[in-house]
Amino acid sequence: MKTLFLLQFIFYIFGALIPALSGKNTRLASAASHLAAGIGSMLGLACALFVFASGIPFEWVFPGEGVFGNLTLRLDRLSAVFLFILSALSAAVSIYAVGYLKDHHRDARFLGFVYNSFICSMALVITAANAFYFLLSWEVMALTSYMFVVMEHEQKESRRAGLLYFVMTHLGTAFLMIAFLALFLNAGSFEFRDFQASASALAPAWKNAVFVCALIGLGTKAGMIPLHIWLPEAHTQAPSHASALMSGVMIKTAIYALLRFLFQFLGEIEAWWGGVILCAGILSALIGILYALMEHDLKRLLAYSSIENMGIVFLGIGSSLFFAASGRTAWAGFALIAALFHSVNHAFFKGLLFLGAGSVFSAVHCRDMERLGGLIHRMPATAAFFLTGCVAISALPPLNGFVSEWMTLIALFAGMQFQGLAARFFFPILASLFGFAGALAAMCFVKAFGITFLGSPRSSEAAQARESDGWMKAAMAVLSAGCVLLSAGAGWTAGILSRVAADLLEGAPADFLPSGQSVCVSGPAEMGRFMPAAGLGLLAVLPISLWIWRRLRLKQLKVRTGPNWDCGFSRITDRMQYSATGYSKPLRRIFSFLYQPLRRVEVEDEGHVLLRTAQRFESRIRPLFEEVLYRPLARWIIGLSEKARQIQTGHIQLYLSYILLTTIILVLVVRLL
Repeated sequence: MKTLFLLQFIFYIFGALIPALSGKNTRLASAASHLAAGIGSMLGLACALFVFASGIPFEWVFPGEGVFGNLTLRLDRLSAVFLFILSALSAAVSIYAVGYLKDHHRDARFLGFVYNSFICSMALVITAANAFYFLLSWEVMALTSYMFVVMEHEQKESRRAGLLYFVMTHLGTAFLMIAFLALFLNAGSFEFRDFQASASALAPAWKNAVFVCALIGLGTKAGMIPLHIWLPEAHTQAPSHASALMSGVMIKTAIYALLRFLFQFLGEIEAWWGGVILCAGILSALIGILYALMEHDLKRLLAYSSIENMGIVFLGIGSSLFFAASGRTAWAGFALIAALFHSVNHAFFKGLLFLGAGSVFSAVHCRDMERLGGLIHRMPATAAFFLTGCVAISALPPLNGFVSEWMTLIALFAGMQFQGLAARFFFPILASLFGFAGALAAMCFVKAFGITFLGSPRSSEAAQARESDGWMKAAMAVLSAGCVLLSAGAGWTAGILSRVAADLLEGAPADFLPSGQSVCVSGPAEMGRFMPAAGLGLLAVLPISLWIWRRLRLKQLKVRTGPNWDCGFSRITDRMQYSATGYSKPLRRIFSFLYQPLRRVEVEDEGHVLLRTAQRFESRIRPLFEEVLYRPLARWIIGLSEKARQIQTGHIQLYLSYILLTTIILVLVVRLL
C-alpha cells in the first residue's frame, strides 16, 4: 500500500512534466497530463479506502533528517477522509478537463502543469505530519491556485481577483505560522506527533491565542465570514474545472487542519471555542446564501453558496466542541460526523454544479443567467446532471445533501436538552436560522436551474447551444452517481466517519449508530431516524408508476396538442419571462439593510416626457463587508505606508545605520531572554 501511496505523487509529478516534455501537439499533451492526474487520483482513492477498510494508518518517512525535522507523510483515518474527497473529485474533474480544455483554452500546456501541481500540493497538505512541510505544501497550494485565478490575466477582473486572493491567503498563512510557532515553542519540535503529546502542557493563555490564530488563518482559507471576500472573486475567474477543485477540496483543507488543531494539538477543549465557531458558522451560512441569491453570474452564485456550506460544516464542528466540553461525548461524536459527512457531500454536489456551469459556459460562452434560458432542450444531459446537484445542495430528500444537513439539525436540536440558559436560548435560535438558511438555499437553486435551463433562450448564443462532449458528460455522471450512492449508503458512510470521530474524541462516539441498523442513520438514544435507501426507492418507483399509468391512460384518450395559454397575447417573447433580477427582488427589498441596493434609471426622450425613446435600468447591491471593513483598513495601511516612505531617503549610509541599530536591538533582546 505504501507503494501505491507514493505512486500517486509520481503520477502527479509525471503529469506536471508531460506538457514540457511533449511535442507541439497541445491537445494531446493536455489530455495526457490530465489523464495522468486521473490515474494518480485513483491511486489516492485506493489508499484512502484501504485505511477505511483496515483501520491501519501508515506513513512514509523521507530518508535523512532536515533542519526542521523529517519529511513524514502519514495517512490516518482523518487524513483518509480528506484524501478520499480530493481523489474522488479530482478523478472526475480530470476526465472532465480532457473535453473541457479541448477547444477552449490556449494555455492548455501550462494549465496541465499547474493542475497536477495543485492536486499534488493538496495531497501533501492532507498527509504532511510536520508543521514546516505542511506550511510549505500550503504555500504551493496557494500559489498554484493563484495561477488558476490569473489565467486570463489580460482581463482587469482576473488581475483584481488574483491580487485580492494573494493578499488574503497570505494574511491567513501569517496567522497560521504564528499558531504553529507557538506550538513549536511548547513542544520543541515541528512534528505533529510532538504537538499532540505536549498539548496538555500548553498554558491556557497560549492555548486560547493559538485557537484564535488558527481560526483566523484557516477561516480565511475556508471562506468564513467576514474573511470571505477573496472567494467569490477567485472562484469566478478560475477555469470551471479548477473552480470545482478549489471549492470542493481546497477550502476543505482548512477544515482538515482546524480539526487537527482543535482535537489534537490544543489539549482540553474549551466551551467558548464552540460558541465562537457556531456564531461564525451561522453567520457564514446565512450571509453566504443571501448574497448567492442576488447573483446573476452562475459561477459567482456557486461560490457564495460554498461559503454557506462551509458555514454548515462549522455548525457541526462548533456543536461538537460545545458537547465535548460539556461532557456529552456521544453527541460530540454525532455532530462531528455530521460535519465530516457534509464535507464529503459538498465536494460531490458542488463539484458537479461547477462542472455543469463549465459546460454551460463552454456551450454559450456566457455566465450571466439573464442571457441564458431554454438550455434543457439543447443540453438535456447537462440539465439532468445540474438538476441532480441542485436537489442535493438544496438538502431535499433523498439525496446526500439532505442526510448531512439533517444530522446537523438533529445535533442543534440536541443542544436544547442541555442545562443552562445559554444552551436553551442559543441552540433554538441556531436551529431556526439554520432552517431558514436551508429554505433560502432551495430558493437559490430553483433560481439557478430555472433561469438557466427552463423557459426560452434569452440570447442567440443560448438558442444555438450544443450538448457537452462525452468526456464532460461522463465526469458529471460519476459525480451524480456519487450523490445518489452517498445517500443510499449513508448508514455505512456514517459508520466509517464514526471511527474517525472516535479517533479524534478518543473513542467516545462509537455507539452513535444502533446495533445492526447500518441502513439507518440516527442520533444517540434513537433521537431521529432516517433511512435514505427507502427514500431513493420511493423516488425510483413513483415516476415509473406514473409513467406506466400515463401510458395506459393515454391509450384510451385522444390527445390534441395546441399552443400554450398566453393570457390573450398573440405570442410570448423571451422578455416576458421571469428574470434573475425579478426572481430575487422580494428578498432584495426585505433585506435591504444588508444589501444596500443602488438603483439607476436613465431615460432618453426627444425633448418631452411623452416622446420617450429609450429607458435603461441598473440595479446592484453594495459589497457591505468590503466598504465597511476592508476599504477603510486598506486606506489606513496605504496612509501608514506613505508615512513610512519618509525614511526612504535613498542614502546608503542611512540604510546601513538602520541595519546596525536593528542588530544592536536584537542582540540586547537575546541577552535579556
